[in-house]
Amino acid sequence: MEIKWLGTAGFEVKTGNQVFLIDPYLSRNQNAFPRQDIMPGDIQTASQIFISHSHFDHILDIPQIARQTNADIYCSKVAANMLIRHQVDKHRINPVIADKKKFDFKRYSARAFFSDHIQFDKKLVFSTLLRTHVQLFKYLPLFWRFPCGRVLSWRFMIEDKIIQFFGSARSSLKTLKKIGNTPIDILMFPLQGHSNICKIGLNHVRYLKPKLVIPHHHDNFFPPISKTIDISPFVDQIKKKCKDTRIIVPQINECLTF
Repeated sequence: MEIKWLGTAGFEVKTGNQVFLIDPYLSRNQNAFPRQDIMPGDIQTASQIFISHSHFDHILDIPQIARQTNADIYCSKVAANMLIRHQVDKHRINPVIADKKKFDFKRYSARAFFSDHIQFDKKLVFSTLLRTHVQLFKYLPLFWRFPCGRVLSWRFMIEDKIIQFFGSARSSLKTLKKIGNTPIDILMFPLQGHSNICKIGLNHVRYLKPKLVIPHHHDNFFPPISKTIDISPFVDQIKKKCKDTRIIVPQINECLTF
């Protein structure tokens, strides 16, 4: 199995001759860092696309990628309606309307857990306003056109491994209990959206106890709205307080083999 981080919350996963994508957002402006040399038009192969929620930095490029690949899409009802409005074939869209819904494929299975989007705290909002100034009004349509909708955390069972993917980092204790009742091999966790995101991430790791953590969504994907997140406190605390958990911080477009 190969896992490639596409930047932000995007991943490409290969198992045998099957390829699927998670939140494949590739569009960047000229100031984004790290640079993403793969464009949406470069993605020509995928059997399935899984969406955590329908904010622009998770769903913007999916209509184009879906038309190029003829991939089946698994997402919330809000995301499904949005994709249909963008001329995605509705017969390829599979809205998830039930918690813990499972989908079986040739070489793996996927299960959707209802989750929640992180709440932006006042400190983060204020610092973003200071950084963007009047430019914020230029980008407000992106938020209006792409409402969050239901948030899904995806669990993949591949080659005897369990991978848990979060596209946003807020989960109630109830949610974590239903997710954490099975040992997790790989936890893909986003470090974005809150001033104390590293502490929030550490709490998730301590509860779920994965064997491996792959952090994501900490890149400066859309400046000035976004900024690079210093995840070193998260990495350091995992090493100190979660002795049974390894952590790999991937480079953009790097393939990790398992």
